[in-house]
This record gives sequence, structure tokens and C-alpha cells, in this order.
Amino acid sequence: MMNRNVWVLPLTVFLLLIASTSGAQQAAKVWKIGVLVSGTKASNAMRDEALREGLRQLGYEENKNIVWEYRFGEGKTDRLPQLARELVEQKPDVIVVGGTSVAVAAKNATSAIPIVVAGAGDLVEAGLVKSFMFPGGNVTGVSRMSPDYFGARLKLIKEIMPKTAQVAALANPKNPGYARSIKDAELGAQSLGMTFQTVNARTPDELDNAVGSAGKGGATALFVMTDAMFNSNVARLAKASIKYRLAAVYDRPDFVEAGGLLSYGVNLADLNRRAAEYVDQIFKGKKPADLTLVEPTKFDLAVNLKTAQQIGITIPPEVINRAGKVIR
Repeated sequence: MMNRNVWVLPLTVFLLLIASTSGAQQAAKVWKIGVLVSGTKASNAMRDEALREGLRQLGYEENKNIVWEYRFGEGKTDRLPQLARELVEQKPDVIVVGGTSVAVAAKNATSAIPIVVAGAGDLVEAGLVKSFMFPGGNVTGVSRMSPDYFGARLKLIKEIMPKTAQVAALANPKNPGYARSIKDAELGAQSLGMTFQTVNARTPDELDNAVGSAGKGGATALFVMTDAMFNSNVARLAKASIKYRLAAVYDRPDFVEAGGLLSYGVNLADLNRRAAEYVDQIFKGKKPADLTLVEPTKFDLAVNLKTAQQIGITIPPEVINRAGKVIR
């Protein structure tokens, strides 16, 4: 009897260890992250790497505990609804998006899969969340807006052209946040003593005429609203602004690198790193409805002195000194 007990006990422990190890292996979930992008793989590379870096810092490794599923709009925003549906069919555990139009496409495709926004306009205005504090649905993340976001960009116009009397806003009426953005920009312009007009472009082919109509309408400065279609036509838009000799202020340095005059906007890489934190919380069991949205904290200023010279504007030294990127 004693000999049998001597053998049975170690065998029982051994079997329990095997069962425990097997259970742990089965429980090691590999999370699938869907990413919906309005632009190209190349244009999204910096933001993508920031998202991956943020997840690595939180302990996630590709093909070990996370895998990726991408869909790229290639600058064709009308493709976003179909791409969003395709992504949902892959059954990701979470979908990461950037931009209001992309977020709307994802939201229209699913009300069940969590959606993490890595920067977008007014998500309340777009009907994606009930409030920043209590989103109440399957959408959460990092906003692209801050309380004085428009005001800071409009003040730049006044800094470089103190006598500016009229500013035109270039906007896309198809953007979900169109109405609210125009209202905020108009109030900001009026507070600085400038009259305000809006010129619209719904497609890339309308950009040149829209920018031209701003100049013909008396504006000397162009305030370019954030929009996925604009972001996919940076060179075309920058060229039009120079053609009509308008002091254009954009929201991202891509425009300045393509010949735009000034840009002031959120640090896009930082948005994606912070979005990784939301992904992590969702994987750990938190619901998007309960995750408060946050505002951006890092902003970038870029200046193109070559373009300033082309259109006959002198950028003040204090503006140049504040810029993180200066093209001479």
C-alpha cells in the first residue's frame, strides 16, 4: 500500500502540472487589431509605427499576442464604407482609426466591435459619442481637437500678416464635422477682427477653383480645415495656394513639406501612441463606453520660408524660432 501511494502522489502532481500548463497555453489569446486608413500605407507609416511602439511598450508582440489586419483607402474616401465592412468581416477584437470620416465609416459598419480613435474632429457633433466624459457606445480614444485649436491657427495668420482683414476657410461639406468646424473657425476669425468666408471642395478636382474663389473673394489668407480628402492631395492643395498667393495655414507638416506655407496641428505620432493605451485597456476588459476620451497635448509648428518668399510674405523671427520644422 505504501509503495503504491509513493508512486500515485507524484503521478497525480505531474498530471496536474500538465493540465495547468495546457490550460495556460489555451488561455494565451492572440488579439487581432484592425486598422482602417483613408490614405496609403506609405503615408500612414509614421503613425503605424507609433501605434506599434506604444503596444510594444505595453507588452504586446506581433505574431505572439497580437496580429494585424489593415485596409487602406488610398485617398479615395468613398471606398471607406466598403473597406470598413471588409475589416469587420475579419472579426478583429478592436479597430483603430484616424480622422472623423474614417471613424464614421467604422461606426456605421459595426456597433459591437470596439473602435479606438487616434485623432478626429468633434466626435459628438459627428454622432459617434454621447460626450467625451461618457462615450456611451463602442467608440472612444484620443480627440484631435483642443479648446483653442482653431484659435491658435488663426492667431498664426495674424502674426505673419497683422493687417489681414479677411480669411477664407477651405472645407469639405461631406466631412461629418463640417458645420461645427465652420462655426468655430468663424467665431475665432471674428474675435481677431477678421471677416470670414467659406469655400468648399468636395473632390480633388474642385480644389483649384475653390482656392481661387477665396482669392477672388478678397481673402489674403486661407485656413485649411482638416479633411481626409485634403490630406490625400497635399501637393495639389499647396500648389493652388501658391498659385493664388494666399497665406495658407494647414493642420499637418505634410503640407509644408509639399510647399505649403505654415502648419500647426497635433503631433500625429503621439495620437497613435496614446491610442495604444486604449487598445490595451480594452484587451484587459474595459468597455469603450466607459473610457473617457482625452484631448491632444503635443502640437507641431512647421514653416516653409521658400514659399513665404514666393508669395511675398516675411515670417517673423519669433514664429520661425517656435517651429519644429523650418524649410529654407
